Amino acid sequence: MKYEVYKTFLTHPDTARDFLALYLPPALLKICDLNTLKLESGSFIEEGLHPYFADVLWSLKTANGEGYIYALIEHQSTPDRHMAFRLLRYAIAAMQRHLDAGHERLPLVVPILFCHGRATPWPYTLNWLELFNEPEVARQLYSASFPLVDVGALDDDDIMKHKRMAMLELLLKHSHIRDLMAVIEPLVCLLEEGYTTQARLTALMNWMLHTANTVEPVAFVKELAHRMPQHREEFMTIAQALEQIGLERGLQQGLAKGLEQGRQEAMQDVARRLLGRGLSLEVIAEATGLSEQVLRQIRQ
Repeated sequence: MKYEVYKTFLTHPDTARDFLALYLPPALLKICDLNTLKLESGSFIEEGLHPYFADVLWSLKTANGEGYIYALIEHQSTPDRHMAFRLLRYAIAAMQRHLDAGHERLPLVVPILFCHGRATPWPYTLNWLELFNEPEVARQLYSASFPLVDVGALDDDDIMKHKRMAMLELLLKHSHIRDLMAVIEPLVCLLEEGYTTQARLTALMNWMLHTANTVEPVAFVKELAHRMPQHREEFMTIAQALEQIGLERGLQQGLAKGLEQGRQEAMQDVARRLLGRGLSLEVIAEATGLSEQVLRQIRQ
């Protein structure tokens, strides 16, 4: 009943205008045009289709006619230790919906808690940053630009000092080049340093073959086998499979049915070997022309 009375009052434009004139922070009140109040839906859907609801949400324009401000008025009769975070979630949801409507700039969203009850004054902070164990660190983090890792701007020599991250950063930085032979020297160096496990090496080969960033994949893999004798068997198996794929792709489409069946069998044999080396279904399907459904049957 209390909630219904509250909502009946604060969803009325004139009442809401008086409320905001009283309780908006003075600096915000100066830039608000209270005559442009528009009642908005306070219903939001977050990821997983879970609904949640803000009590009253008004939009209004700024005094100079540019930009938008939202006043989010939340009713609460019982104390909630994490109320500041709840208000922040509602505010961010309102910002997202504003962007989804086609606006390019974020709106100001002013959460206002309208409380009543036995717990007076309100016992908990309404500054969400104070909910962290390290409020000052949180304030610095969320009031400044977020950390940025722009691999394209990193120098290769600096990347080589980044230990287990170096290979990923190096390959992503140079992913646009046509021939990965250009970075084979630092790549071999990183492999020799032992920062790469077998699982990461397999993932690396999957990525390189799938993105086809090397003009001569067989030559590239053979060069890795030559430079890395400890991984020679794995690399040579992949190189031989790639050679076989190249031969099979050179067959003309007009081959007889018997030869086509033989080709399919050869491709399946190649696929078995690649599956045994841990290459992904997506890479093998692209290389052999076999469907992922067929590859799953072969893997069984």
